[in-house]
Amino acid sequence: MFSSHLSSFAGLPVLPFTPGMKLPDDPSAVAWRLEVEDFEAEPEEFAALVTGLRDEVPADAVRALVIGEWGSAYERALPVELLVEAARHWPALRAVFLADLVSEQCEISWLTHGDITGLLTACPSLEVLWVRGATELHLTPVRHTGLRELAFQTGGLPGAVVRAVGDCDLPALERLELWLGRSDYGGDTTTDDLAEILAGTRLPALRHLAVSNAEDADRVAAAVAAAPVLDRLEVLDLSKGVLTDAGAEALLTGRPLTHLRRLDLHHHFLSEEAAARVVAALPGVEVDLSEPQKADVYNGREYRFTAVGE
Repeated sequence: MFSSHLSSFAGLPVLPFTPGMKLPDDPSAVAWRLEVEDFEAEPEEFAALVTGLRDEVPADAVRALVIGEWGSAYERALPVELLVEAARHWPALRAVFLADLVSEQCEISWLTHGDITGLLTACPSLEVLWVRGATELHLTPVRHTGLRELAFQTGGLPGAVVRAVGDCDLPALERLELWLGRSDYGGDTTTDDLAEILAGTRLPALRHLAVSNAEDADRVAAAVAAAPVLDRLEVLDLSKGVLTDAGAEALLTGRPLTHLRRLDLHHHFLSEEAAARVVAALPGVEVDLSEPQKADVYNGREYRFTAVGE
């Protein structure tokens, strides 16, 4: 799905860091990208990049980080501890994207992480955290008063991570993205795992919720449609999943959706009739029903797939 790297992040243009490079006139006006060229590079090469950025760029000029290939990303966990240690010296750091890799470098469900909790505890002023991939991903519940945006882009998101997010105390979080993915790529999240998030008790500022790329999208839609957090949302994103007419019916018979600014259902399996019903029921709401899908039929059986898997 990912064929190109980010050109901007957190409102800043992305600039790859190379040790010894000539710095831009304003080194705080870019998001610094750290990436080794060799996908089988030894750990020391990525560590040298982190050290170089810390030594050569003024500490208060590191506002955003984009982490690319760190070497054998498909089998070696991203060395978060290096970033945690360096981040203690970057008081202006506000945004981090872990693993902006394209498919040619590493498939999304092969990206290996580990425990990312330390990044949140070390950076109390962090406002944006994006994570791509979920192999061996771990999060311990924390309280973080600065985080405004949290995104997990995965082909299979473990339920344990979702439960940890729900148990976090995130009073400033405005946007949450959970790409649940498929069971054959580690996506074992159930609607029970989503319960604390959908209750919204620890997310008083949440306005944009994506529970997307879901294999079991109809059950997710039914859970969201009955959730207290729905009442405060401006944007609801159930896109990229296996949403059928049953899920659309659950949405239309649950809590009102007319207060939403946007309902994103792109990449869906709705019939034309069900899609028309959704649009007719939500005048004034921007409803994205693009990329309609058809089930694949093989040996008389129908198969439906999420947009992002491997």
